[in-house]
Amino acid sequence: MAKGIIGKKIGMTQIFKDDGTVVPVTVIQAGPCVVTQKKTVEIDGYNAVQMGFEDKAEFRTNKPERGHFARAGVKPKKYLKEFRDFPADVSEGDEVTVEQFAEGELVDVTGISKGKGFAGTIKRYNFNRGPKTHGSHFHRAPGSIGSIDAARVFKGQKLPGRMGHERVTIQNLEIVKVDPEKNLLLVKGSVPGPKNGILTIKEAVKANN
Repeated sequence: MAKGIIGKKIGMTQIFKDDGTVVPVTVIQAGPCVVTQKKTVEIDGYNAVQMGFEDKAEFRTNKPERGHFARAGVKPKKYLKEFRDFPADVSEGDEVTVEQFAEGELVDVTGISKGKGFAGTIKRYNFNRGPKTHGSHFHRAPGSIGSIDAARVFKGQKLPGRMGHERVTIQNLEIVKVDPEKNLLLVKGSVPGPKNGILTIKEAVKANN
C-alpha cells in the first residue's frame, strides 16, 4: 500500500539546512487532488483510487467525461491518475493534499522526460566519434551494425532516432519540506520533465518494506 498524489513541476532551487549544508531541491505543486472514482475488487477486479488534478473547461469536456465527473460530484479535471491500494479511507469527491506526506519520507516521482528530437548515436548513446583529420571521412557515423550473413538489423540495435520524451521514474527521492498552505513538495534532487510537466508522486517502495 502506497500513498500518492498528482503534481506539477515548478522548477529547481536550493535551500540551506541548519548546519549550512546546501541542498538542491525540485519544487512540485502537489495537488490538491480530488477523488473522481473508487475502484474495488468486487466491481473492477482490484482496489484503486482515481484522482483528478487541475480543473478542465466545460466546453473541452465530452459527454462521457461529464457523466463520469458528475457521478463523483466533482468538476471536470484535466489529468487523471490511478493509485492502487491507496492506504487512506477516502470516498468519491474527497480532497487529497500534501499533508499525507512528511519531511524525511522517500518518494518515487514519475514524469515524461524532456524531448530532444531526432539524435545521432553520439548524443543518444555516448558513442565515440571517428578521426577528425587525414581524410578519414568517418566522423559521426554509427559504423558497422553487425554481420552481413544476418541480412537484417537485430532488434535493440543502438542507432539514431528519437531521444527523450519517455516515461521515467526517479526512485527514493527524499522529501525535504512540505508546505500544506501552498500545496508544495520540495524533494531532494531532480525529477523528469520540463517546467509545468505533470508528475506522479508515490511513496517509495522501499519505504513500505
